[in-house]
Amino acid sequence: MHNNKELKHRRKSLRNQSTSAESELWNHLKNKKLNGRKFRRQHSIKNFIVDFYCSSERMIIELDGAYHLEFTQQQLDYERNQLLESLGFKVLRFENKFVFEDIEMVLKTIEEAFD
Repeated sequence: MHNNKELKHRRKSLRNQSTSAESELWNHLKNKKLNGRKFRRQHSIKNFIVDFYCSSERMIIELDGAYHLEFTQQQLDYERNQLLESLGFKVLRFENKFVFEDIEMVLKTIEEAFD
């Protein structure tokens, strides 16, 4: 279920081409900086590649750019969230702008979702 070998090159490409919001949040998550939790970036679960994943919390964090505001993409995101949640994962979504405008709120929301 995790890190599908067929998606390895795509995951690596996404890590090498991170958005500025992903890079900023990663600076706060990497090296167990957030409450000692280990996060991975561009982790695959089934056939999905998620932005960030914490295995100890079974938590997925997704950052959404402007195209996620389109109705069709919102429907796809909803269906993806439903599937991932049905597998026992917590899914948190943040708009990219919040990473830049209120990173403390983003980090606090993530911490509050920890078990």
